[in-house]
Amino acid sequence: MNLRFARRVSADILGVGQSRVWIDPEKTGEVAAAITRDDIRRLIREGKIAKKPPKSNSRGRVRLRRQQIAKGRRRGYGSRKGTSKARNPKKTAWVRSIRAIRARLAALRDERRITRKDYRRLYLMAKGGYFRSVSHLETFIEERGIERS
Repeated sequence: MNLRFARRVSADILGVGQSRVWIDPEKTGEVAAAITRDDIRRLIREGKIAKKPPKSNSRGRVRLRRQQIAKGRRRGYGSRKGTSKARNPKKTAWVRSIRAIRARLAALRDERRITRKDYRRLYLMAKGGYFRSVSHLETFIEERGIERS
């Protein structure tokens, strides 16, 4: 009972490799008797020949590793490839801090705790990199007595 022809033609019809063609073990005689592409198509419709699901690598281990990294594990010196600046670029750090500072300034202005003039001056100071953080901005405002009651 030679199924080579049936396997090759059904692989072509199904659009998969020959290793992904499943032939019903109980109907091998019927499959071997098929001599035309139409016969094979009929057998596929009847479910005597089918397409196996694709084999792929398991992502389970990757998911576990990602969970560990999210928890802060697996981040030691041996796991690092780039410099600290490559892993957390200066620009990203700057963008993160300046957005927080500007948002705080805008909130203070909208709450009318600082004047528009002071807002503009502090905004430009922030742009120049004067403030390290939001807390530094707030201590500066407190020390200078800029905040109005």
